[in-house]
Amino acid sequence: MAGAGSAAVSGAGTPVAGPTGRDLFAEGLLEFLRPAVQQLDSHVHAVRTTDEPLALSCTLLPSPELCRINEDQKVALDLDPYVKKLLNARRRVVLVNNILQNAQERLRRLNHSVAKETARRRAMLDSGIYPPGSPSK
Repeated sequence: MAGAGSAAVSGAGTPVAGPTGRDLFAEGLLEFLRPAVQQLDSHVHAVRTTDEPLALSCTLLPSPELCRINEDQKVALDLDPYVKKLLNARRRVVLVNNILQNAQERLRRLNHSVAKETARRRAMLDSGIYPPGSPSK
């Protein structure tokens, strides 16, 4: 049996021109892949054939018609006025929030002062000492 890549030898020892193992393998592989390649080629050819009329109609379609179709399909809105309204509303909400925080802080301080004064007066009443000018019991 001849090795891969070597020429066949006749009984007399002279080389005989014939396919080598490498050539046989390549031929077998080609025969194995040939149906798939032919099928792929036929599908590509069919797609090109069916796409030709579509490409032709696209090139023949007038440009104003394409613009009209594009305008009909366009649903984009001008969002700038809405963005401005949202920013304005956000600014007002932040302003109201700041006012409420300041009022809450003032109320907290006032509550603290009232509690402190109440505790001081209660302590005075409990001790029996009345400040000058305060009404008596």
